[in-house]
Amino acid sequence: MTMTLRQAVCFVAALNLTYFGVELAVALEIGSVALVADSVDFLEDASVNLLIALALGWSTKRRARVGMSLACLLLVPGIATVWMAWQKFHALSAPEPQPLSLTAAGALLVNLSCAFVLARHRVHPGSLVRAAFLSARNDVVANLATIVAAAFTFFWRSGWPDLIVGLAIAAMNADAAREVWLAAVAEHRSPAP
Repeated sequence: MTMTLRQAVCFVAALNLTYFGVELAVALEIGSVALVADSVDFLEDASVNLLIALALGWSTKRRARVGMSLACLLLVPGIATVWMAWQKFHALSAPEPQPLSLTAAGALLVNLSCAFVLARHRVHPGSLVRAAFLSARNDVVANLATIVAAAFTFFWRSGWPDLIVGLAIAAMNADAAREVWLAAVAEHRSPAP
């Protein structure tokens, strides 16, 4: 059975919201910047997908305005990550590598599932679906980087790999926000059908 776009984004929103709670709890327990960045990103992804489900029947111009709002929303995880990274920089400690890698692996499975579900709809025109697909794609990359950071932390017991990956996730979210903003602006300027 093939999911409609609305069913797909609702399914993705539910998965993201569920794993947000799991990942945030582990992140706070072990003090991981990368997991905090990714957990906030799960919450942002849930919000993005719920907004998409609501906006699907709207006019092109109205959807474009929502796309612009989503571009701004994509910056929230980056800002939260930079804040935690700043705090962590002053008291740099290594997170426990085992829970870090296991949690990142679980996040990878969730995000691969989301990306797979959304990939079927990525040719859908407009900034909203682009926002959802870019978020899922970026999350897979972020999870792989977090697993690599956990491996480095296991061998060198340094907080630097976690901090670097957390900041890289923030940069990737900023770039996705830029892409969605540009797509939404182009969509807003296009003549109404």
